[in-house]
Amino acid sequence: MPPVFKNISWNLWGLMDAISSGHIGLPDLQRPFVWLNKKARDLFDSMYRGYPVGYFLFWENAGSGGHAIGEGSKQMASQLLVIDGQQRLTSLYAVLRGQPVKRQDFSVEHIQIAFRPIDGSFEVADAAIRKDAAWIADISVIWKPDTDLFELASNYLERLAAVREVTNDERRASQQAIMRVSQLANFPFTALALEGELDEEQVADVFVRINSKGTPLNQADFILTLMSVFKDAQRVELETFCQSARIPAHSGASPSNRFLEPDPDHLLRVSVGLGFRRARLLHVYSILRGKDLETGSFSPERRDRQFAVLDQAQAATLNLQNWHDFWRCLLRAGFQSGSMVTSKNAMLYAYTFFLIGKRDFKVDHHRLRNTIARWFFFVSLTGRYTDSTETKMEQDLADLRELATADQFVDHLERVMTSTLTRDYWTFTLPTELTSSSARSPALSAYHAALNLLDARALFSTLRVRDLLDPAARGKRATLERHHLFPKAHLQKLGTESRRDTNQIANYALIEWPDNSDIGKKPPKEYYPLMIVGKSAEEIQRMAFWHALPKGWEKMDYSRFLEERRKLMAQVVQAGFDSLASAAAQGLEATADLPAEAEGASSLAEQALSLLAPEAAEYFQELLAEPLMAPERLRAEVRGYVAKLESLAAYESGLDIDRARRIGDRCLHLLESQGRSEEESRLVQAAVSHFTVKDDLAADLGPSGFLDDEAAVAAVETVLSSRHRNLSFIPD
Repeated sequence: MPPVFKNISWNLWGLMDAISSGHIGLPDLQRPFVWLNKKARDLFDSMYRGYPVGYFLFWENAGSGGHAIGEGSKQMASQLLVIDGQQRLTSLYAVLRGQPVKRQDFSVEHIQIAFRPIDGSFEVADAAIRKDAAWIADISVIWKPDTDLFELASNYLERLAAVREVTNDERRASQQAIMRVSQLANFPFTALALEGELDEEQVADVFVRINSKGTPLNQADFILTLMSVFKDAQRVELETFCQSARIPAHSGASPSNRFLEPDPDHLLRVSVGLGFRRARLLHVYSILRGKDLETGSFSPERRDRQFAVLDQAQAATLNLQNWHDFWRCLLRAGFQSGSMVTSKNAMLYAYTFFLIGKRDFKVDHHRLRNTIARWFFFVSLTGRYTDSTETKMEQDLADLRELATADQFVDHLERVMTSTLTRDYWTFTLPTELTSSSARSPALSAYHAALNLLDARALFSTLRVRDLLDPAARGKRATLERHHLFPKAHLQKLGTESRRDTNQIANYALIEWPDNSDIGKKPPKEYYPLMIVGKSAEEIQRMAFWHALPKGWEKMDYSRFLEERRKLMAQVVQAGFDSLASAAAQGLEATADLPAEAEGASSLAEQALSLLAPEAAEYFQELLAEPLMAPERLRAEVRGYVAKLESLAAYESGLDIDRARRIGDRCLHLLESQGRSEEESRLVQAAVSHFTVKDDLAADLGPSGFLDDEAAVAAVETVLSSRHRNLSFIPD
């Protein structure tokens, strides 16, 4: 088989001219400059000593016709794309031409390599070197067009002589050394140019076979390079957006957010998923080159059509309204910041589904937010995009191709979630996944998100977990700490010393740092009774539910405690997920924005009634007319009704006691808000009474038990959240 490459010989200056003219494509974004400056120093030192410094691998640009890429204005389109040697070429070009480089964080830097002519040493310039007369602080000056080398050497020796004696031998050696550095422009290089007809998979295979230590190539690298050739404006948009996302926003619109500082390849994947409904970038690259996958021929017209599709998708991806609306979905799912998210892929692919739902299926704003919040919670919990990422997402996108309406889109996602999150998942699989000591466990992150959704307080505290997890709350010590329920020192006395055992997820609870300090090394049977002094039975019960504390846990054997607590933690995660499900089922969301059907209502009661089905609204109207009762009596009725249901749950298998508890908690939370007007009090009482008075057990035992109560409570939460935008009546 004939070779698929040819040899090309260059000298250093010829390479630099080829880059300047655009003949060799060296784009900023092909891969960020990741070399440390000392590696650039070593490169020049090796060349100065006459050592070989490796070869370059290029790829002929088949079907060229785009504009050139790289720094400055070019005279020709790029004929050779850099596959291997980007970092060396960038270093050489930056130093010889005095051009800045862009780092991985998009900061701009000039690489300054210093040279000491007396002994031929190279160093990275620093403040001390710049003040030292023995050094030329930046060798870039040697190759400037207007530099006179004799004058440069003379000025150098004059500065050196001003601080110490310079011998004749040192003068000659210095002059020769400076001349030798300038002659590095003639240093010889060899390049291998791969044929343009090779596809990117073959090129990547060549790269891996001949260079196992280089920066690995991926499909996104190829597409970003292709964008640099044919659609440079799109590439610049990506880079600018990513750079802006790293700058905290103090005023004005900005992509900065609390979850993700995106890289260009992140957003490229979203755009490709939206535009082409593909996750595997392999075929997308061929399509964007204008290649006919059947004949192998290239067509500029075909290429332009596909780039137009990508351009439209990228516009939606970089739209700031879309961008920030999506992050609100994560907040709605209980995730407060990027530190709670264990998978970037989960965020990127959830954003893809958000954009598809909004742009292609026209899903209502509120319904879409709830649906994507549930989807994100689901994919984060299950690690759906952790292994075989592209394969799984490719299938998920393929499953959308037969759908046509908003209802079909939402129903499809619901079916996927339901088929995975079965009773066995909650009962067996999730407790098993909680058998871990990993601080980055998806199950642990989902548990913390569930605490936010359930409006839980920190252990032994009156402050909400979500307030203490707020990334804006920073001090010398974290406001919320992970507390060992069985302290490590106590476990060591019992013979349990392995970090894997003492740091089990099920041994951690979120607690304020002062409480954590007070507990110290005390065993649970000592500190727990002290920490709950003064708390009511109701407060202790709610705390035990939120923090998954088994009855009598403080006196349990450690192994049994872990086993029982994992089961309870799984129940809390399920409760958090179900709290999203109830809102989605009703098409409601308790946010500061009223749904459209309630916008025109003049009173709070009319707003709430407009959110209910006609039959439910009629009964709710009757409850609004009832005489007002004291909040204490209403609280007692809620607690009493939940207790009654719990007593029946042991032998009534159809009774959804977890849902009943959650509704009870939401009613109690509504009753806790202070300073309410009479109109608001009537709304809250009607919602509470709907739960405690209206229900008959026969209805609650059915498959739709408590759905009407959830609808009433959600309607009141939505209306009150809209009126009090600074308050939260359910987690959002």
